[in-house]
Amino acid sequence: MPSITTTIHRVPGSGAAVRTLDRLAQAAEQIDGVWAEDVRPGDWVVIHTRNSVYSLAPLGDGRYRAAGGWFRTSGGEGQEVRIAGCTWGGAAIHTRLVAATGMFLEFDNGVRTTRIREVKLIRGDDGTTH
Repeated sequence: MPSITTTIHRVPGSGAAVRTLDRLAQAAEQIDGVWAEDVRPGDWVVIHTRNSVYSLAPLGDGRYRAAGGWFRTSGGEGQEVRIAGCTWGGAAIHTRLVAATGMFLEFDNGVRTTRIREVKLIRGDDGTTH
């Protein structure tokens, strides 16, 4: 099997960097966001997107009780969902990330948010916001 080289390719004339899957994977651990392993029952995750505000209450085992945004407008407030992960708008999904500024959140029911503008993790045990 040939080795895979991680590079950013410049599109001639555009000056813009092309995101490759290799480059995304390499930078994934440096994303400043809320990671699934850092969220525990009793916490709240509040996500402000371009169009909505979502609140997620972790239930454990990767499950969340969701409110706001699509869940409010579709009559699904309090629905139990899992988070599929976050994307930059393409098909590459970061499955260990709950939410990060600049990305899109995808739920397991097929709902995808607009671009995330702000994320807050509110600890249930001591009220500390991260």
